Amino acid sequence: MGDTTTVLVIDDEAPIRLLCRVNLEAEGMEVLEAQDGRIGLGLAQMEPPDAILLDVMMPGLNGWEVAEELLRDERTRSIPIVFLTARADLRDRARGMDIGGIDYITKPFNPLELATLVRRVVAAVAQGEREQLRSERIAELRGLFDAA
Repeated sequence: MGDTTTVLVIDDEAPIRLLCRVNLEAEGMEVLEAQDGRIGLGLAQMEPPDAILLDVMMPGLNGWEVAEELLRDERTRSIPIVFLTARADLRDRARGMDIGGIDYITKPFNPLELATLVRRVVAAVAQGEREQLRSERIAELRGLFDAA
């Protein structure tokens, strides 16, 4: 595959998957799609992507459960997870970071910013800055909690 960034989009909403696919492919990325958590886990284990965009509210396995499973599995533990969800509540954002997510995008989101975000996350992880990026997000959340 070489330098192509592969992103796995796990979301039960086909229009969201399509929006992600179109915008990421336009930036030269390869996109894998899963319409539920179980399929997403299988894909991630068979062909570990460079990053995962993960919806939280899905039937069956929800995003929290998928993330916990991905982080428990040696094959998928190092893949950066970006939660993609309509749940904008600060507690939900904190939970996503707490589980091990690297970033959190709330719907509706600007699809034109997706590729930039994915590149930043993938580069940070490649440079060993995963925890630093998570710490920055957690600090931002703390600031939001304090302001609330």
